[in-house]
Amino acid sequence: MPKVEILMTGAYPEWDMVDLEANYRIHRLWEAADRHELISRVGQDIRAIATRGELGASAELMAQLPKLEIVSCYGVGTDAIDLSYARANGIRVTNTPDVLTEDVADIAIGLLLATARQVPQADVFVRSGQWGSVAMPLVTRVSGKKVGIAGIGRIGKAIAKRAAAFGCDISYFARHDHKDVAYTYEPDLIALAGWADFLIVIVPGGEATMKIINAEVLEALGPNGILINVSRGTTVDEEALIAALQNRTIQAAGLDVFLNEPRIDARFLTLQNVVLQPHHGSGTVETRKAMGQLVRDNLAAHFAGSPLPTPVV
Repeated sequence: MPKVEILMTGAYPEWDMVDLEANYRIHRLWEAADRHELISRVGQDIRAIATRGELGASAELMAQLPKLEIVSCYGVGTDAIDLSYARANGIRVTNTPDVLTEDVADIAIGLLLATARQVPQADVFVRSGQWGSVAMPLVTRVSGKKVGIAGIGRIGKAIAKRAAAFGCDISYFARHDHKDVAYTYEPDLIALAGWADFLIVIVPGGEATMKIINAEVLEALGPNGILINVSRGTTVDEEALIAALQNRTIQAAGLDVFLNEPRIDARFLTLQNVVLQPHHGSGTVETRKAMGQLVRDNLAAHFAGSPLPTPVV
């Protein structure tokens, strides 16, 4: 029996690629010298897309694959997948929730500590031989401060749990009050920023949250405030953020996500009051193996006619 043909939009770790190559006929879109030629040649036979959260699957791409049945996404975010097109055309969509929750929450707190306590700057201070010659500037305490969390889904709750362990006072912004959490609900994001010492962003991407962290929010956060973004680059107005960092109208930022990844705005590289991460919140061996397994489990379930482990559509 011929193998099911799958179009992959980007590479997965080698342990996933070995398994996928053994069970399916894989077409590597990212390696194609001419993507249009590849799709025109194999598109009629493609039954699945294996993609990553930041790469997604556009309506234009899916429309060129008449036998497409499923899009399996390596990642939680599906904002780069045209879900409306998928629903309208009976295409199933899956993602990899839960397995990366703890790692992303860890990196949110890690970025907060690195930013407030200036850990990267301290490393440079020691390596450059300044220690003993001059005093390193004093930094900002994290324990006991006020933490605002924009988004209180799985990851937001995990972040709140960690911040609570630091004795922080926690409030959150969301579309509605979540009765299953003990933290204070604040329906006004500007008001939350004005209250908080640290604002952590973990809302989903997409049109509804586009540039939700704007100049007004940053102004409310104020010159002693720190912004942490582990959601999507689209959720922050980068022009407003860069201006706030340059003008010190906020103290600092810790960022795991950006617009135009990986070719981020070069101005970030010149700023000393920002800690930069290469969209690596889920980047541990343990979590990436679990994510890949869930992608493969969703594909296997679909082609076996079994219930999908983690359906989105």
